[in-house]
Amino acid sequence: MRGLSVAELPAIIARYLLTVQVTDLLDIAIMVFVLYKVLTLVRSTKAASLLKGLLVFFAALMLSSVFQLHGINYIMSRLVDWGVLALIILFQPEIRRILEQMGSRRFIAFFTHTEAGSVMEQMIGQTVLACTEMSQSRTGALIVFEREILLDDMVRSGTVLDAAVSSELLKNIFFVKAPMHDGAVIVRHGRVLGAGCMLPLSKNVNLSRDLGMRHRAGIGMSENSDAVVVIVSEETGSISVAIGGMLKRHLKPETLENLLRNELLPQEDSESDKQKLHPLKLLLRAGKMGGDDDGE
Repeated sequence: MRGLSVAELPAIIARYLLTVQVTDLLDIAIMVFVLYKVLTLVRSTKAASLLKGLLVFFAALMLSSVFQLHGINYIMSRLVDWGVLALIILFQPEIRRILEQMGSRRFIAFFTHTEAGSVMEQMIGQTVLACTEMSQSRTGALIVFEREILLDDMVRSGTVLDAAVSSELLKNIFFVKAPMHDGAVIVRHGRVLGAGCMLPLSKNVNLSRDLGMRHRAGIGMSENSDAVVVIVSEETGSISVAIGGMLKRHLKPETLENLLRNELLPQEDSESDKQKLHPLKLLLRAGKMGGDDDGE
C-alpha cells in the first residue's frame, strides 16, 4: 500500500467533507453545548481539583501501560471499575441539585438566558435601593457580585444562603446588631449565596490610609477575582465600587445603578445602552484608589 502524497490530501479532505450531513453538524453542536454547560457546573474549587486529579490518574494509567508496569496497571484498572460509583457518591449533593433543577422552571434558564435579564434587573434595583437607604443611615455594607470566577471558598467562610436579592434582606443582614453584619454578602446569578463571608484584604501598599477594613477587603476581593464589589461606608455613608483592584468612590445612586447595569447585565443589551454606559466604565477603570476621607 503506497503512502499518501501531500498533493492528494486536499482531495481526500474534500471527499470527506462531502459526506458530512446537517445532522452530523447538529449532533456535534449539541454535544459541544452540553459539554460546555457541564464544565460550567464543575468550575468550583472542589470539582476543578478533582478533575485535575482524574487527568493525572488517567495519565499515570496510560504511562503504566506504555512502560508495561503490569502491577500498577492492574491496580489502577480495577480502580477505574469502581471510579464511576465513587464519583456518584462523592457528588451526590450536586447531582441531586441538578435533578431538582431539571424538574423546575429554572432548568430552561440553565440552557437559555431568557430569565437572566429580568432577574438581574430586579437584583440591581433592589441593591441600589438598599445601598441608598444604608448610605443615609450610615450602615456599613459589603456586597460581592460573582461573575465568571466562582467564590465557593469565600461562601464557605460564612453562612450559606439561597435567597432572592431584596432591599429588606440586605438591610437586615447588615443591621449593626445582626450576627452577620461584619462579613460580606456574596451574590450569584441574582441570588444571595452567602452572608457573613470573610474576604481577603488587599496587599496594595499604596492604598490611602483613610480606607478602613471594609474597603480593603472589597478591593482585595476585586484583586483576586473578576467580582464587582459594592461598599457602603459606616463612617460617612459613602457608596463605593471596586473592580479589578480599582476603587471608585462617592457614587450617587443613579451612578451606582448605571455602573452595575453596565458590569452585570448580559452583553446582548442594546447598542444605545452600551454607548450611554461606556463612559462610566472608562471612568471606573481610570479612577485612582483612595485619596478621600472614608474611614470604613
